[in-house]
Amino acid sequence: MKTIFTAAVLLASLFTATTALADKGSSCHFHGSKPATEAVVTDCAQQRKAALVKAGKLDATWQAVPLDKAELVDGKKGKEWKLSFKNPAADAAKQTLYIFFSQPGNFIAANHTGQ
Repeated sequence: MKTIFTAAVLLASLFTATTALADKGSSCHFHGSKPATEAVVTDCAQQRKAALVKAGKLDATWQAVPLDKAELVDGKKGKEWKLSFKNPAADAAKQTLYIFFSQPGNFIAANHTGQ
C-alpha cells in the first residue's frame, strides 16, 4: 500500500512540475513539419518583440513598431521565416530588427544584421 501511495505522489508531482515550467511564449512552439501561415508567424514575431522589450533587450520604442516585411527565405537548415521591423527612433545601425522562425513557426533568432 505504501508503495502505491509513493508511486501516485511521484506521478502527480511529475505532471505538476511539467505544467509549472510552461511559460507564456509556449503558444508559439510547434511540432511537426507543417508550414506555419504568415499570419501565425507574424503574431509570434509580435509576441517575441514584446518579450524582448519586456526583458530590456530592446528599447521601449520598439513596442509600437509594426511589421515591415515577412518573407520565406532559404536558411542554413532549409526554408525559414524572416520578419523585419523598422524603427526610425533607434540608432542608425539598429533601425531594423529581424526575427527568424523555422518554417513550422518556431523561434530561431533575433538580430539587427538580418543574418
